[in-house]
Amino acid sequence: MDGFSDLNLFALVARHRNLAAAARELGVTPPSISKRLAQIEQRLGVRLVNRTTRRVSLTAEGEIYLTNGSRILDDLVELEQLVTQSRAEPAGLLRVNASFGFGRAHIAPAISRFSERFPSMKVQLHLTDRPISLQEEGFDLGIRFGEVPDARINARLLLKNQRVVCASPVYVKRHGAPLMPHDLTRHACLVLRENESAYGTWHLSRGKKSETVKVDGPLSSNDGSAVLKWALDGRGVAVRSAWEIAGHLQRGELVPLLTEWTLPNADVHAIYLERHRLSAKLRTFIDFLGDELRESVQAI
Repeated sequence: MDGFSDLNLFALVARHRNLAAAARELGVTPPSISKRLAQIEQRLGVRLVNRTTRRVSLTAEGEIYLTNGSRILDDLVELEQLVTQSRAEPAGLLRVNASFGFGRAHIAPAISRFSERFPSMKVQLHLTDRPISLQEEGFDLGIRFGEVPDARINARLLLKNQRVVCASPVYVKRHGAPLMPHDLTRHACLVLRENESAYGTWHLSRGKKSETVKVDGPLSSNDGSAVLKWALDGRGVAVRSAWEIAGHLQRGELVPLLTEWTLPNADVHAIYLERHRLSAKLRTFIDFLGDELRESVQAI
């Protein structure tokens, strides 16, 4: 055993928080992983993890070992790439988290093209219905919308994006178009319940004036694709992101409403935990993803 291989193994276990998952990735048995962890702890003279039947959690010493060890491993990769003059060809594994809708429509296709461009890279894409903790779940990168809530999190803007109030021409013909935000209270609004945002509350602004409207309607969902489908069917007024409805607007399947008013932005960010200079693989992926997203959205 050596320090670098110990760090690699520990970082893998910390990412999965599960011995069986780490063993599957290495192609070994869980007992062998457990034995190796015990040997690392014995060598260091401290407990690094607390074990349960299903998961492992890091001790305070384990957090220190992971945080500083990950930086050392990234530095080693950078050094090896510099020496072998292979900085243009990053290698290694990246674990990426994104939402279902945007992940399927844009992140997965971009990763496909990234894999073709950088065959030495491995990317695991995990789609969820709401954001998850990068540190607790062992992800390198997360795709998030709107303002970055935590100043301690590193973020890179990937794509400017606005939310749009919209409805189908059929709905507007039957029920008219709202002229002011408070008119929405008299319309069938398609309400989306997502993250921890206030249910059925839409915030609109025009210059220095802002209005908060409590909307309601016969249909609601926690899935944005369902809400979009209902809007296309003429069932009500919806708020959707520009990236999702640009094509529908161009084809006249949806029309924008309250165009003089704006909603809180839904800019797309890449968030990550690395504090110092980015590893070559993460920097390359973020740069590539930003270029791909801007091109794909402009092409809609």
